[in-house]
Amino acid sequence: MDVKNHEKTPDKVFSGRELYSVRESYWIFHAGIRTIKYMSRAKKNKSLSPKFIERLMLAVTEVNDCALCSYAHTKRALESGMSNEEIQNMLSGVMEDVPSDELEAVIFAQHYADTRGNPTRESWERIIEIYGESKAKGILGSIRTIMIGNTYGIPWSSFFNRLKGKGDPRSSLLYEFKMILGTLLTPVSFLHALISDLFKKPIINF
Repeated sequence: MDVKNHEKTPDKVFSGRELYSVRESYWIFHAGIRTIKYMSRAKKNKSLSPKFIERLMLAVTEVNDCALCSYAHTKRALESGMSNEEIQNMLSGVMEDVPSDELEAVIFAQHYADTRGNPTRESWERIIEIYGESKAKGILGSIRTIMIGNTYGIPWSSFFNRLKGKGDPRSSLLYEFKMILGTLLTPVSFLHALISDLFKKPIINF
C-alpha cells in the first residue's frame, strides 16, 4: 500500500465527526504505531506533561465524538490534575483554559482530527517551529494514539449502546460489525508499520 497516496486529501470532503472506514482505520493504526514511541519518549523525558498529553487527546476526541474515549480520558485527565470544568469545556470545544504554551499544539490536534489525519504541511511545520522537532513528534504521537482509540472506540461503544437501545445515529449494525472485524487487520498494519520504519519512510506525508 502507498502511504503517500493514502494521505492525500480524498475527493470527498469529510467532517471529523463522520465515521472512519475500515481502510482508514488500517492507515490510522499504521501511523499511530509508527509514532507512539515519540509520545513515550516525551513522557519519559518530561517534555510533555500528563496534562498536556490529555489535553491533546481530549481535543481529538471532541472532534471525533467518541463516547468511550471521552469517558476513559475524562478519568485520566482528572487523575493528571485537570479540573472537571476544564475537561468538560474541552469536550465541548471550548479551549479558554488551555495554557498559552500548549494552545498551538491543541489547535493542531483539532486540525489533525478535522482533516482525518491529513494536516497541511504548513500546520505541521509551525508545530516544529514552535516546539522543536523532538517535542513535535511527541505531540504527533499523542494525537495519533488517541486517533486509534477513537477509530475503534466509536464502533465498539456504538455496538454496546445499541444493545441498550441507545445506538449512535451516525452508525449502523453493519458498520459496527465491519469495523470490529476490521481489527483483524491490525497485525498486518503493525507489521507494515515496522517495515516502514525499517526503510525509514517519512512519518508524515502531504
